This record gives sequence, structure tokens and C-alpha cells, in this order.
Amino acid sequence: MKMKKIMFTLAATVLMTGILFTSCNSTSRKIENAGDKVLDAKEAVVDAKIDLTLARQDSISEFQQFKTDYQNQISTNEKTIAGLKLSIADASRENKVQFEEKLALLEKRNNELKIKLAEYKADETDQWKAFKQEFKNDMDELGDAFSNFTVSSKN
Repeated sequence: MKMKKIMFTLAATVLMTGILFTSCNSTSRKIENAGDKVLDAKEAVVDAKIDLTLARQDSISEFQQFKTDYQNQISTNEKTIAGLKLSIADASRENKVQFEEKLALLEKRNNELKIKLAEYKADETDQWKAFKQEFKNDMDELGDAFSNFTVSSKN
């Protein structure tokens, strides 16, 4: 019985020692794992930088397209203003003054938007969405004002 107890204690000790050694990583293994994690993190940073660069390029090209589209619209507005100035010449004196005042306001707003678009910096990506929405709304309002002006000038 004593022999069984010694053998059992010896077997248990060997088993516990084996488990202890196999479950613990060596210092060199821990360093290697840490090095792998650092490499993975560096790769993630490189990937994030590439994604950011691509996003900036997309944003800049989107802005350039936006700017071109609205420069064309502003140019069209300028031509419309010139045409309206010619058509106002035939209006009665009372209507002519009123139309000229309204047209001057439209021309001023068109010029303000032209300057606003020209002065906007494409690298302000955080503000791009807000600028885009506000500018689009302003241009839509101006377009509506032109539509209402041409309708009212026919009266």
C-alpha cells in the first residue's frame, strides 16, 4: 500500500510537472509572439494610411467634379442674367426699376456663390460634406429665384 501511494504521488508529480512545462511558453517564444503582434500592428497602420490616402484622393476628385459642375451652373446663371437685363429694357418704367432691383440681388448672390466656391479648400475633408450640402441648397434656392423671376417678368 505504501508503494502504491509513493507511485501515485510520483506519477502525479511527473504529470503536474509535465503540464506546467508544456503550458508555459519560454521567454524566447513570448518575445517571438510579441514581435509578430508588432508586425501585425505595423501592417495595420500601413493599410490604414493607404486607405486614408485613397479616401483623400476620392474626396479631392469628387470636389473637383463638384466644383466644375457648379462653375458651369454659375456661368449659365451669368448668361441668364445678361439675357434678363436685355429683356428688362422693354419693360415699363415702374416694372423696370423693380426688375432691375431683383436682378441685382440675384446677380449679387450668384457672385457670392462664385467666390465661395473659388475660395473653398479641397483639403478640408471634415467640412466637405457640410459645405457640399449648404452650397447645393444655396444654388437650388438661386435657381428657384431665377425661375420665379422669369415667370414674374412675363406679367
